[in-house]
Amino acid sequence: MKSAALNYHHLRYFWVVAQEGSVTRAARRLGVAVQTISVQIAQLEQSLGKALLAPQGRRLVPTEAGRLALAYADQIFQLGEHMGAALRETDAGNTLRLAVGISDALPKLIAFRLMEVVFHLPQQVRLVCREGEFDTLLAELALHRLDVVLTDRPASVGGNLRVFSHPLGEFEITLFGSPALAKRYRKGFPANLGRAPMLLPTRGNALRGQVERWLESQNVAPLVVGEFEDSALLTTFGRAGLGLFPAPSVLGEDIAAQLGAEPVGVLADVRERYYAISNERRIRHPAVEAIRNAPVSWGQPEG
Repeated sequence: MKSAALNYHHLRYFWVVAQEGSVTRAARRLGVAVQTISVQIAQLEQSLGKALLAPQGRRLVPTEAGRLALAYADQIFQLGEHMGAALRETDAGNTLRLAVGISDALPKLIAFRLMEVVFHLPQQVRLVCREGEFDTLLAELALHRLDVVLTDRPASVGGNLRVFSHPLGEFEITLFGSPALAKRYRKGFPANLGRAPMLLPTRGNALRGQVERWLESQNVAPLVVGEFEDSALLTTFGRAGLGLFPAPSVLGEDIAAQLGAEPVGVLADVRERYYAISNERRIRHPAVEAIRNAPVSWGQPEG
């Protein structure tokens, strides 16, 4: 049996009642009669074949089915608000909006280097950046709240989300530290790293596994004094001199200027790879395409 098409007007009434906990307050917020809301929510429940609201004391609260419907309604109407904002921005002229998700594992200086190409496009670009965990950003991408996600790992193949990973290049990794730590451990590197204080990304991070394998190959076991999901927090602790930390070699000058840290030594054969993840195998957003096709020679080791 074919189900009736969802009435989004009715769904919005349910959404507001669930937020307010009262038909009366929802009617006041929406500027309509209480009876109008009651009738239309009843019609929505009838079309879905499920009760969505139930009394609890003086409030109306979602049923189990109502909580599921509310989760979808949140996504639907939040996405509608984003659409309205995006369309209003087009009134400002030929401005191109780019919503970028930045994985918290991605070094912020690398994120800037990857995105700066969009400011050289013929069109004016309005950049909206959101930082978060990898899985959260992919969910936002799937809901079309983001145009692209920049991250240090590709999306899983065969997952529930239909997204595509576009490699942006790979970057040589160097161990950095405060001037005192760099002076202490630079001489005799890497044999003298045993029991050296070290700050590393959390387990599960692509770089963490590579660094650990490199340390094993050198037969050294440093003292891991901190593990961080957020790359910016990791480097902040590194700036305070609490431990040596890995970062892309290409950022050496920036790290020296911003963190006051110095290189200790290159981690041979350790490379960090970065990806742009989009909803499309063939990218159509001109700014995302610019990021995807930009030369990354600034990130490649010499030689």
